[in-house]
Amino acid sequence: MNAVSTAMIQDLPTQTAGRVLATALRLQGVERVFCVPGESYLEVLDALHDEPTIELVVTKHEGGAACMAEADGKMTGRPGVCMVTRGPGATHASVGVHIAQQDGTPMVLFIGQIAREHRGRGAFQEVDFGQMFGGLAKLVIEVDSADRMGELVARAFSVAVSGRPGPVVISMPEDMLTQRTANPAYLAASVAQPAASAATLASIAVALQSAQRPFVMVGGSTWSEEGCRALQRFASQWSLPVACSFRRQDVLDNRDPQYVGHLSLGMNPALRRMVEESDLIIALGTRIGDVMTDGYSLLRPPKLTQKLTHVFPDADELGRVYQADLAVLADPNSVVIGLGQALEAQFRSTTKSAPAWTTWAQQGRASYEAFTAGKTVIAPTQGVDLAHAIAHLSKTVADDTIVTNGAGNYAVWLHRFYQYRSRRSELATTCGSMGYGLPAAIAAAMRYRDKTVVCVSGDGCFMMYPQELATAVEHGVCLIILVVNNGMYGTIRMHQEREYPGRVSGTRMAGPNYVALAQAFGAQGERITATAQFAPALDRALAHAGVTLLELVTDPMQITPDKRISAIPAKV
Repeated sequence: MNAVSTAMIQDLPTQTAGRVLATALRLQGVERVFCVPGESYLEVLDALHDEPTIELVVTKHEGGAACMAEADGKMTGRPGVCMVTRGPGATHASVGVHIAQQDGTPMVLFIGQIAREHRGRGAFQEVDFGQMFGGLAKLVIEVDSADRMGELVARAFSVAVSGRPGPVVISMPEDMLTQRTANPAYLAASVAQPAASAATLASIAVALQSAQRPFVMVGGSTWSEEGCRALQRFASQWSLPVACSFRRQDVLDNRDPQYVGHLSLGMNPALRRMVEESDLIIALGTRIGDVMTDGYSLLRPPKLTQKLTHVFPDADELGRVYQADLAVLADPNSVVIGLGQALEAQFRSTTKSAPAWTTWAQQGRASYEAFTAGKTVIAPTQGVDLAHAIAHLSKTVADDTIVTNGAGNYAVWLHRFYQYRSRRSELATTCGSMGYGLPAAIAAAMRYRDKTVVCVSGDGCFMMYPQELATAVEHGVCLIILVVNNGMYGTIRMHQEREYPGRVSGTRMAGPNYVALAQAFGAQGERITATAQFAPALDRALAHAGVTLLELVTDPMQITPDKRISAIPAKV
């Protein structure tokens, strides 16, 4: 009896590594895991069966799963979680890792791996994930021992949210997952973001007070609700013009008088001139990349003619491209909060009139309003006027509506004519990954079932992951999908027309019957061929308790709001 009791006591504290992982996910507060199942991590799937607080979302493609996890991380600021199998599963999921790396999104990708004793033999679906993901992820870990599972998962979740957030990849050999260990799961360490000192805040204030035409650019993935409110107060207090970086338009309410536009593809020429004429640039939380600088032609590295104050939460980015006059390793939220608090009394006591740049900032706002008035410079000759449709969408939906998109010229209309009004209402990739819009919309609709979610997608973009309609319907989400159909890969065609006019090769696209496709998956669908049809169709979609796809047939010669091509050749 005593021997049996001793054996039972010794066995009770042990559990498989797969169960340690499931417990670790619960400890980290993970609510949802996006996956495509694989035999390489069956032990984890079995363990998740006993974790009722974690929802397992089985997608139809690993790329879709990874995009959903990345979008979930974007919305919450906590690591989105994806699980896939070895080899092809991991290569499919790599798209989400790239998005998370470029967008600064916390994410953890778990990959089932071949057995440890088979490594190095070219075994079935073998991939060296350290080499594969070494340039994409912040950290790549292979868990060699069950005893280290709890420790390494905790480390992964800390690394994913520290500094500039990003993706972490964990490889899990299938034989290790079934090993037993007495070592438990651990809660990840809480990583405090760096804050600017009082002296640094004073230096920013001095630079600002000596400027004649200051310009604020904001972006990045680390903005909090409090930080966004402080940014609005700070900009209003100082009458500062604020522009958002590429696909970060939701950091500041676009209706705010201080908002002057977004530094993006299809940039307002007046905004470009404003950047050129500025004498002080304050970059808050954003990398200053090629898209927002028009291929580094607007702001030429490494040293600007303007004074540059660059605030960023990761030292690796400061000085990487541009040499700032003041480089501040700090969380942008803390900087705008600190500046607002420190300068409020000083501003009121030392300034009796509006700042010298107030009129300049107001002119910037007026230019933005003219640029986004809901009209294209060149009107389409057939199909749906996308400018009108997007402007109507913007006016119709609630302020907290979440809008998603992938990559393509259709997004130029969205970013120009839609006004983002609330934080984390824009889910889009800064890396320009096609196909992102639908998976991101599904993740958003699952997390916020009380909000309207709209996916805007081109026909080429949508056809990357149309099978995820099945995931959306299966989970009973409500979302609206706008498929902008011009029968081509529009962005590539635009470049092709510029470089090889009249020689169309590889850019035509023959899509399916989108309405029938939606209905086959159990969604509602409508085809819209004229602008006047859009408003009532949108009303029906908003009233529908489910998934609605609206196919917007647009003018194939209308390549951007300001550009048409001359003809559509008969041959591909």
